[in-house]
Order: sequence, then structure tokens, then C-alpha cells
Amino acid sequence: MDKISGFLLRHRGLVGLAWLVITVVGVVLAPSVSGRLQSGVHVNTAAYNANVQIAKQYGGVTEDPGVLVLNLPAGQTVTSPQTAAELRAVDAALAKAAPDVRTVSYAATGSPALVGTGGSSTIVLAYPPHQGDDVSTAVVDQLTAAAKAAAPGLTVHGTSEKALEAGNQSSGGNSSVLGELLIGAIGALVVLAWVFGSFLAFLPLIMALISVLTMQLLIYALTYVMPASSPIAPAVQYIVALLGLGLSIDYSLLVVNRWREERAAGRSNDEAVRVAMRRAGHSVWFSGIVASLGLFALTVVPNSLVRGIGVSGLFIPSTATLVALTLLPVVLSKIGPRVDWPRRKKSGSASRFWSAWSHGVIKHRVAAAVLGLGILGALAGTAATINIAQPTTGALASSGAYTDGLHALTADGFPSGTLTAVPSWVPDATRAPSIVTSLDHVTSLYGAVAPTGSGWNPGGSAIVVAIPWHEVGTAQAGTSLADIRNAVPPGTLTGGDAAFETDLVNSTYNSFPLLFGIVAVVTFLLLARGLKSILLPAKAVLLNMLSVAASYGLLVLVFQHGIGMQALWGTSSYGSIDRLAPVLIFGFLFGVSMDYEVFILARVREGYDRTGSTRDGIVEGVSRTGRLVTSAALILFFALAALSTANDITVRQIAAGLAAGVILDAVVVRMLLLPALVSLFGKANWWMPERVARLLRLPASDSTAESESESVSERPITELSGTPTGKD
Repeated sequence: MDKISGFLLRHRGLVGLAWLVITVVGVVLAPSVSGRLQSGVHVNTAAYNANVQIAKQYGGVTEDPGVLVLNLPAGQTVTSPQTAAELRAVDAALAKAAPDVRTVSYAATGSPALVGTGGSSTIVLAYPPHQGDDVSTAVVDQLTAAAKAAAPGLTVHGTSEKALEAGNQSSGGNSSVLGELLIGAIGALVVLAWVFGSFLAFLPLIMALISVLTMQLLIYALTYVMPASSPIAPAVQYIVALLGLGLSIDYSLLVVNRWREERAAGRSNDEAVRVAMRRAGHSVWFSGIVASLGLFALTVVPNSLVRGIGVSGLFIPSTATLVALTLLPVVLSKIGPRVDWPRRKKSGSASRFWSAWSHGVIKHRVAAAVLGLGILGALAGTAATINIAQPTTGALASSGAYTDGLHALTADGFPSGTLTAVPSWVPDATRAPSIVTSLDHVTSLYGAVAPTGSGWNPGGSAIVVAIPWHEVGTAQAGTSLADIRNAVPPGTLTGGDAAFETDLVNSTYNSFPLLFGIVAVVTFLLLARGLKSILLPAKAVLLNMLSVAASYGLLVLVFQHGIGMQALWGTSSYGSIDRLAPVLIFGFLFGVSMDYEVFILARVREGYDRTGSTRDGIVEGVSRTGRLVTSAALILFFALAALSTANDITVRQIAAGLAAGVILDAVVVRMLLLPALVSLFGKANWWMPERVARLLRLPASDSTAESESESVSERPITELSGTPTGKD
């Protein structure tokens, strides 16, 4: 770090100019990033391969259908003479109103699977023209209006999975990355103003904005490099912008705070920059590596969306680290003292509050450990009940026209599984009728239908649509998908959106143990080398795992059980957790929360090396970093809370889970469990066998072999020599 800081101080102008160019290019290209992002997921599963084949000939039949429920006038059934003309008129009106939409109707097929109880109602299934399109609220409204106009005597309701989902999202239109970024930035500025009490508060924020622009620039370049099978998803732009803002401010905050301490200790400005880089810069560099590991490890998941986020996420901590360790020192050396005004907060002193807190935790370390582990254990136990699936239709919307459509559907005897109807591609259209007959005898299905008419038999193939009793992809799906696959003959490919989601969950979480193992082992080795300890990194990894599990518990309480959902988002419970939220939360939260571990333990180790006392090391570490870690957690919380307002269920759950996890980790783990457990472990904290030290290529150190002459419980709690206390 000394060589790097020396180079930076000698070439201030060159470094500043380079970052100015990068920032300008980032400003120019940032608006173009969204246009380069692509929706969709590529994964080698049976449903994905089936959808590829279906999409070639039938476009959007891979998606969940829109459903029109047609209730006939009293006394009429689908076999009544006057009904046939009305149903044909509806088909003609739908074809005219939306010519690109494929429909499956009783008028065209005569299938009993499309007839409700008593024959007094029927349904029309509508599929979008292209794979990846949704049967949105606009499409449902358009088709419903056309049907009503064509047959005024019928009662028509429209609904779809996507329409119900839209009805469950907060109002206010599409969310904006820029708007959420501004919300996160304002919250961060408030916290920074409280920390520094001077115009220095703007410096970490400026560094963060430059980092975010650089990240967007790198994502833009990545879209040209990533293969077509692994596109970068639109969700990445949200995650990079908001998480990048929080991490960048955290890293800058650490460096600026240490620079301020060294200035208060009487060092010259350039010397303060050098020492801040040597001490805080090393922690930032190390934290960036650990955080990058947690994100990049997501690439082991055989899922293009997760892999794309993993590769893109690699830029978040690495860019934040690069800015904090290159541009920030140059700015501090040039204008740092001038912007540190009016200095309403004292620097260079340990916090009285956190000093008292650390003494209290050490004194009651057993109780503190039991309390902290009890909180995390209870939440982790709640996480054991997690339901990783799509929300049921009943949970998506509790009122509105589309919910009325769902109620009309089920009231007529049709199952809610109609909204997740499963299409199968049949290579020989002549075999479709026999497949329909086979599926009609499957007890988990309401029935099956082979669509006929224009566009339904290209190339001699056919589609058979199975209507399950229960919604495929939800926790109540039952065995319908497996039953369909077992009932159809070889060569028939079963796909659909819900089937794909089911296969996606299975493939993703089959890889979760590998993700878990890689992150745990490599993180342990990195921390063991950085902290020169065996026990501390083992404790850090285990606590991080427990912290992630606890954040899952909070996610379950809120989104699965609905506690606070109405107050926070104005919606009811989803009844489940999004299929990608847990794995992405693990990748992000593990790396981010480890930052706080490194920040605190680096100062604990520094204090221990100077005093030889574990207890004094704890007091120094917590008193010096307590306010810093709390502020960093609040800043990241504001950024993630802003992200949780996105009208995307996946992004919302990931952001909310991360926001809750960051606060939980900073308060319970870092400020309660960490000092309590380090105090309990005593001299064992610093144990490093010589053989392991050689394997990790650590230099020989007397500290690895020395033992404390007194146990922690016997030593007096003393203030650090030469360390004044100050107000928090």
C-alpha cells in the first residue's frame, strides 16, 4: 500500500485526469445500458429445451395463458343452438382485436376441458405472439372488451397470472433506477453528515457516484462480451446501481475516517493519506476481495440469470475498491483539509458510547452470546419453513377485476391451475388426439385440449395443452407436471412457463451446496491469512452463514407470512419466496456482511498486536469502528430500501432481504456476538499453527506462538494507552 500511495501522490494530475475521462464516458453511455440488457433465462433443463422447440413454431405458447371466462345466459349451455353463434362471434372478435394472439376455444375445438360445471360456462385461453411476452393487463382488457362487444348476452371476465401479479404491486408506475439512486444517495448523505459534521460528508458520496457510473460502463462493455446463452438481465442495473452506491460509500467512509484520525494525531496531510492507505486501505482491499468472492461464486449455478448477475456483481466491490484506493487518496491529498469544515464532529478519538458498549459486552459476554445466538437461531429456525416457489394466484391479488376473473373461473368449476396450463409439443399432429385421451385420464389434471385452426399445426406438429387442478410451480402444485411427462409418449416435449420455473428452482438449488462450500472454504483461507488466526475466520464464516439464514427467516416472516407487507408495500402476503431470492441474497449478503467483520477485526488485531491484550484489542476495535460500522450499515440499508420499491417481485425480495440482513448483521453479529465471542475465546483467537502459517505463506511471527500471561477474565478492563475518548 505504501508503494501505491506513493505513486498516487506523485501523479495526482494523471490519476485525476484518468478518472475524469472514465466518468465522462460513463455519463454518456449510462443511459444506453438498459437497452443492452435482455430478459430471459437460459438453463439446460427439459422444460427449457421444450420451450425452445415450442417457440420456434408457436411463439408465446411457452408463456402462461390469459383466460377469458364466458358465462352464458340463464338456461343456456354450450350445446344450445343459440350459443354456438355467440361463441363463434367471440372468436372472430378476438382474432380481429388481437390478430397476433393465439386462442384456444370451445367454438374451435369442442373440447370438454374448456367447459365449466353444468355446461353453462366456457373459457378461452389466449397466448402472446412471442416467447417472453406477457399476457399483460392491457392484453387481458383488450380481449375482454372485444368479447363483451361481440356477445353482449354473455358475462365476460378476464384474468391471467401476470395481470394478477400486476394487481398486487404498488401503484406509481414503473420504478426508475435514477429515482431510487437519488433516494439512496439522500439517505446516505444524511448519515455521512452525522458522521463527519462537515463538507467532507460529500466526498464519499461523490466517490460512490463515480463508482456507480464506472460500474454501468463496465456492464455496458460486458453485454458485448457475454455469450448469447448468458445475457445480462435488466435486474442487474438495479442491483449494481444501488448496492454499488452503498458499498462504495462504505469503503470511502473507512478510508476518510482513518485519514481524519491520522490528521487529528498531528500527521501532515500526505502522511495521513499514506497511513490511511496502509491501514484502512488494506482493509478495503481485503474486504473487496472477500465481497467479490461471494458474488463471483454465483457463476457455479447453472442458470444464465444468476451467472450474469454473478459476473456483473464482480464489478461492484472491485470498482468500489479501485475508486477508494486510487481516486479518493488523490482527492484527500489535494483538497481534504479544505473540505473538512466546519468540523462539528471530533476526530481521532474513540467513541465513548462504543467504548462503554464494548466494556459492557465483555463484562456480560456469556449473556450477550446467548442473546445474539438466540435471536439468530430463532430466525434461522423460521427460515427452515421457507417455501421457494411462485406465489399462488390467490396470494397475488386480493381485489380488482382480475381477481374477479379468477373467482369467476373457480366458481364455474375450473381449477386455478388453468392459469398455469402446461403445453406439450407433439412432433406428429396425428398423435395429438390419443395424447389428449391419455391426459384426460390423469387424476391430477382437469383435462387436456389440442388446439385447432389457423397457426396451430405448422410443419405437421401440434400442441396439447393440459389443465392441471393445481397451479404448477407453486407449493400446492402436486404431481401434475411429473404426471404429464410420464403420460406423454417419447419425443413429446413438455414445457411452459410454470414447468420451466419448476425446473429452474430444482437446478439452481441442486448447485447451492457447491456454492456454499466454495464460498466458505475460500473465505476461511483468505481470512486466516489476513487475520493470522484459525479460530477467528472459522467463527466469522459460521456467524456469516447463521446471519444469512436469519435474513432468510426475516424474508419468510414478511413475504411468505405477510407480516408488515401491507404497511410497507400496500400488498398482501405472497405466500412464498421468489425462486432466485435466497441464492442471490446468499451471494450478496455473505460478501457484504464480511466487510464489517474485516473492518472490526482488523482494528481488534491492531490493538492486540500493540498491547498484547485481547480485551484491550476488543475495546479499541469496537470503540474505533462501532460508529463507522453502524453508519456504513445505515447507508447500505438506505440504498437497499430504495431498491425494494421496485415493481419487480424478485428485485423487491432480494433488496428487502439484503436490507434486513445488513442491519441484523451489523447490530446483532458485529456489535454483540463478535466482541462477546472474541472475549470468550481469549488467547485462542490468535492461535496459528506453524504448519498452517507456512501453507498460507505467512511470515514467521512471535505473536503466533505467544500466549497471554493472564486469562481474559482475570485482566482488568483498561483504557488503551494514549487513546483519548470522545463523544459519539
